[in-house]
Amino acid sequence: MNEKRQTPRMRVLKSARIVVSDKAPKIECTIRNLSEGGCQLQISTTFGVPHEFELIMPDGARRHCEVAWRTETRMGVAFR
Repeated sequence: MNEKRQTPRMRVLKSARIVVSDKAPKIECTIRNLSEGGCQLQISTTFGVPHEFELIMPDGARRHCEVAWRTETRMGVAFR
């Protein structure tokens, strides 16, 4: 399989939160792997998660994300 990522991802298992808007409840998720350019998230359902959102990282930092791919319970995102 050809690797399309520009930077390698490290396997991790860390809690994070998806912010759709400041007034909407945050969506709990798990970071499954992480690189400088993006990560893979696992959540109960990807239904209703927009194409772009903010991710609150385990250290409290916010990263703007754009969805690259999604399944029913996982999604790959690129940091913007």
